[in-house]
Amino acid sequence: MKKSTIIALALTGFVAMGCSNMNNTQQRAVSGGAIGAAAGAGVGLLTGHTVAGALIGAAAGTAGGLIVDANEKQNGRK
Repeated sequence: MKKSTIIALALTGFVAMGCSNMNNTQQRAVSGGAIGAAAGAGVGLLTGHTVAGALIGAAAGTAGGLIVDANEKQNGRK
């Protein structure tokens, strides 16, 4: 395996361990950011700009997660 892959997997594990005490808003923002980063990296890989795609995807995913959270709260869900 590449060194960068091992580092990325290790960092993912550390981040996942720190997510156990988050509230719903934080969980939705982090989940949206992670999903967006993965999707953005995939699109970026196809265009030759993997890191930029991941960063843009993470930002968009985090915003999406916060929008979903606001909608859930507005509808009386936690």
